[in-house]
Amino acid sequence: MLGKSLKKHFNDKVEGMSTGPTEADIIQHTSSLPGVVAETADEASGAPELAWGDTFFHYDPDGRDPADRPFPFATIVTKDYGTFDAESHLDRPGVYRLNINVGRTEFERLTGHSPAAHPAHHHEFDYTALDEVLPHPVYATQSWISILNPGQRTAGQALELITRAHARAARRHR
Repeated sequence: MLGKSLKKHFNDKVEGMSTGPTEADIIQHTSSLPGVVAETADEASGAPELAWGDTFFHYDPDGRDPADRPFPFATIVTKDYGTFDAESHLDRPGVYRLNINVGRTEFERLTGHSPAAHPAHHHEFDYTALDEVLPHPVYATQSWISILNPGQRTAGQALELITRAHARAARRHR
């Protein structure tokens, strides 16, 4: 659950914005959660060049070596990944995609079908739509959702889903 002061600050900010939170706002919120390590891929991190500029959020209260960190519970992606992951058309100016591993139950609540059933529903979604909760175009079957440029409709929901994904990651860690 979002803290009262953070929720009020964010809601006040959203009311004054037409576009919703920036990547920096989401990074700040998610990084402030206990045990979170946020990594923005760059040359120094040893990440592949294709990932440079993308941010990965790991629950890692033990401060493990980056090679040993658990899989991220959320990411921010700023570009298409060739033909592998291009359905969101992130090559549009100013467009980024927030991705969150929400778990099977939440995924079904948000999308109307289970992660395993997503291949049969894949064609029902416009993966280029902004400010909508969508199944992740590639990782839906692993319970990932995505939101392109969270805005007035999804900003609060996005932060709540991040907070819940963080809590799930913490429970798995224990």
